[in-house]
Amino acid sequence: MQAYTIGQAARLLGVSPDTARRWADAGRVATHRDESGRRLIDGRDLAAFSVELARSGAGEEAPSSTSVRNAFPGIVSAIKLGDVAAQVEIQAGPHRLVSLLTREAVEELGLEVGMEATARVKSTNVHIDRT
Repeated sequence: MQAYTIGQAARLLGVSPDTARRWADAGRVATHRDESGRRLIDGRDLAAFSVELARSGAGEEAPSSTSVRNAFPGIVSAIKLGDVAAQVEIQAGPHRLVSLLTREAVEELGLEVGMEATARVKSTNVHIDRT
């Protein structure tokens, strides 16, 4: 199972490393130490926490001053495999992205819940809402 450092988890959750560290210190997400003493979060735990965090709306910080250009790095939070097709969910900070792809593609990529992945979006029809 893949594990993430506090800094990696912070990037995937869309928060500062200090915020991720405070959440770990408060017991909101379980950590363990590796042989060199770094605190790590298991991928499955981080996936579950990222979904919980997105649902609660907590952890939203000011948006960064960059254009993501349709790339959403995140963590695989769910996979549903069918005989031919598959559904993969990625939690990218507060954003949940769902992709339908072939089962073969999921297997070739070696996708598992808790691992890091990037959702890339290409669309000919983009809607913009003013908030």
